[in-house]
Order: sequence, then C-alpha cells, then structure tokens
Amino acid sequence: MKDRLTPEDLDARLKFVVGCTLGGVLTITTIGVLYALVFVAQPVGAQAENDKMFFGVLSSVATFITGTLAGLMISTGRNKETDSSKDSDSGKESS
Repeated sequence: MKDRLTPEDLDARLKFVVGCTLGGVLTITTIGVLYALVFVAQPVGAQAENDKMFFGVLSSVATFITGTLAGLMISTGRNKETDSSKDSDSGKESS
C-alpha cells in the first residue's frame, strides 16, 4: 500500500498544479496577443476598436494571472521561512 501524503505534500502538489495551470493560461494569452499583433491586418495609422477592447481584456487577464502566480510563489517562500524560524526557535528553547 502507498503511504498517505502529509498536508505539506498535498499543499505543495496543489500549488504546483495551480501554478502550472496559470502559467499555461498566461502563455496562451501571450501567444494570442502576439498573433493578433503580427498576423492580423490592422487599419493603416489606427487600431480597430474591437482589437483595442480585445487587448484591454487580455491585458487585464494577464495582469491578474501574473499577480496570482507571484502571490503563490511568495506564499510558498513565507511558509518555508516560518517553518525554519520555528525550528530554530524550538532548538534554542530546548538548549
């Protein structure tokens, strides 16, 4: 039988899956914006209104996902710092 995963292992796997999913969405969004800029014909000297709205929405989505990924990575770092400081504090008390 397989051993049960600890809560820390489950948390790490969840963060990994969420991070990969958000990273994939961000990549697809970036590719979509680049495709629209490079391969879609634009009016000379201006930008179509539909394209302007499309880029506005994609920009908002990309900003949100980037912030979420940053928050996810920061929370991972804080948990490790908190755990290590607890370990060092408990070692000082037992001495």
